Amino acid sequence: MALEPAQQTKPARGRSPERRRAILGAADRVIQRDGPDAPMSAIAAEAGISKPILYRHFGDKGGLYRSLAERHVDPLIERIRSELHGRETLRLRARATVGAYLQMIGRNLNLYRFLMDRATSEDPKTRGDVGMMVRRLGEELAGMLVAEGHIPDPLRAQIAAHAVVGMVQAAGEWWLDHPEVPEEVVVDGLTDSVVGAIAQGGGPPG
Repeated sequence: MALEPAQQTKPARGRSPERRRAILGAADRVIQRDGPDAPMSAIAAEAGISKPILYRHFGDKGGLYRSLAERHVDPLIERIRSELHGRETLRLRARATVGAYLQMIGRNLNLYRFLMDRATSEDPKTRGDVGMMVRRLGEELAGMLVAEGHIPDPLRAQIAAHAVVGMVQAAGEWWLDHPEVPEEVVVDGLTDSVVGAIAQGGGPPG
C-alpha cells in the first residue's frame, strides 16, 4: 500500500474530483481503523454522506474498490520500480526492492488486506487491474534482466522475472501472518532467494 495517493481515474460527469478524493481519504481512515471488513456504511458515515451517494460518486462499489487500488497499488509499484533501478548491483537492488515492499505492506496492513483479499475477490475488474499492475512489473524486471545481461535469453528472463515477483508477493503474505518473524530476517532470506533465482535463470548474481 502507499503513503501518497496516485492520480485517480476520470470521475463520472458532474462529480467533483476533490469530493472523490475526500471520500477516498475517509475510506482509508475507516479501513485502517476498522480493518479490511469495514462496512461501506461506515465509510459513507466517515465521509458525511449516505451509502447511495457514496456509490454514485464511483458508479458502484467496484468503482470505489478500483479507485482505492489506483490510489495505493500504483504508488507501491512506482516505489518498487524506483528501487529496482536505483542501486549499483543486483543484490543491493533486490534488497532495497524487497525491503520497500515489506515495509509498505506491513505499515498499511488493513489497506493491503482490503485491496488484495476483499476487493479482488468481490470485484473481477479490480482483480484484473491489480493483476495487470503486477504483470507489468514482471515485464519490466524481465527487460532489465536482459538489458543488463543477467539473463540474456528473453524467454528465460520472462519466466524468472514473473517467478521472482510471485515469490516476493507470496512470501510477503506469509510474513503478514507471522509478525513474530523480524522484517530483517525476511528481507535477508528473500534477497538471497531473488538473487539465486536470477542466477539460476541464466546469469551470475550481481
